[in-house]
Amino acid sequence: MEYKDYYKELGVEKTATEAEIKKAYRKLVRKYHPDVSKEPDADKRTKALNEAYGVLGDAEKRAAYDELGRSAQGHPKGEPFRPPPDWGSGYESSGADDSDFFADLFAHVGGRRRANSTLQMQGEDSHAAITIDLQDSYQGAKRHIVMRVPEADAQGHVVTRERTLEVTIPKGVTEGQQLRMKGQGNPGSGGAPAGDLYLEIRFRPDARYKVEGRDVFETVPVTPWEAALGGEIDVPTPSGTVSVSVPPNSQTGRKLRLKGRGIPAAQPGDLYLLLEVVLPPANDDKARELYATMAREMAFNPRQKLGG
Repeated sequence: MEYKDYYKELGVEKTATEAEIKKAYRKLVRKYHPDVSKEPDADKRTKALNEAYGVLGDAEKRAAYDELGRSAQGHPKGEPFRPPPDWGSGYESSGADDSDFFADLFAHVGGRRRANSTLQMQGEDSHAAITIDLQDSYQGAKRHIVMRVPEADAQGHVVTRERTLEVTIPKGVTEGQQLRMKGQGNPGSGGAPAGDLYLEIRFRPDARYKVEGRDVFETVPVTPWEAALGGEIDVPTPSGTVSVSVPPNSQTGRKLRLKGRGIPAAQPGDLYLLLEVVLPPANDDKARELYATMAREMAFNPRQKLGG
């Protein structure tokens, strides 16, 4: 069988503590989980990470793996690896396929336990994404999601069932933030508690807003006379309608900053209003007459600085 380096898979040293191994696993599985990651090999990497943590995250399995690893050191590369002759001594016959390193290792470890002993192992954490509106971040909300999750049946077998979960969206949540739902992950074994569910926050696309961290950008249409003459305008924002002063001689793209009116996190972001001058349509005689008057009486050429 081919020897697999589970420490390398998780990116930790062989001397890593249980806490360091768990931290590395959680970081990588969040990155590569198929429900979150856009990596093409996300599903394959997630399975490999789960396999590695399934061994290194259990003290007895890790000890057996380290014992086998010492035999693998110095083994000629390119040649099939075989456990030492005494590796199976004292074990019950597993019937495992030696070509499957994971199954073979687990079979031996399982054979070492007494038949009446039950392994207790906390369930693995699971990861998913939840899409919310920007207003949910400003006000907080409760949402219901339906997930297909693994559960242990009466016989201890893991089955997949649909489950509806109520999720509390805290005020001030930002995109990419992880919400932890304790005990809603994969079930544990031998009566051990379930893992946790981590939900990554994503904002539903909205043509009115653009979000960067805690800052929010909103495009605000204004009339030519509002832009030219300045004045007060009312603008609907995610936190409610606000009165804003438009400076005279404003142009499309001018940015007005409303401090602290971004996402209301512990350190609130800012809201930036991007002005967009919108011309009235010349679709009747009166409008065309006004435009013709402006053309005659205003010596204005926006292309004058272009040269040529």
